Amino acid sequence: MKENKSKPSSALDEVTLSSQPIFEGRIISLQVDTVRLPDGKTATREVVRHPGAVAVLALHDGKMLVVDQFRQALGRCEIEIPAGKLEPGEDPMEAAIRELEEETGYRCSEINRLQSFYTSPGFADEIIHLYVTEQLEIGEMAPDEDEFLEVSEITLEEAYRYIQEGRISDAKTIMAVYAWHLYTISGTFGG
Repeated sequence: MKENKSKPSSALDEVTLSSQPIFEGRIISLQVDTVRLPDGKTATREVVRHPGAVAVLALHDGKMLVVDQFRQALGRCEIEIPAGKLEPGEDPMEAAIRELEEETGYRCSEINRLQSFYTSPGFADEIIHLYVTEQLEIGEMAPDEDEFLEVSEITLEEAYRYIQEGRISDAKTIMAVYAWHLYTISGTFGG
């Protein structure tokens, strides 16, 4: 847990006065922080702590590898790029390589970081490190024991159709589709 006990560095900074742990789970924890606002008043902030995650835009023969899995929070299946949470102290690139093979059965010989982004900074500190690879070879799928996935390869047109249909609705996958589209136009992922 990071507490801001130093002098504010901008006129908008809030200073954490106290933190109360509420819940400690396998993936997330929840705390309620009491903060001093820029005007001197106090308020509470509910904060979800997450160890961070990785996701992989994996392109194979002009198609994107995706997994379809049930998402309890949504109450339905969702088509997503391969992804997973970081283990304590794990290097994000190594985690991306691991998650890709565990979820899809593909290994990559080269992988590059596209971007890192926060999923919902208004209440959570989860950061996702997005990687891209086109260098794939068959490996062995090894999902977690409570993870049931269907792997497929989709075209860019199918990806946009799935977004329109709501079958792809998570931010990391939509971001990956947009990055892929830009790549098809410009020939580069940026940088």
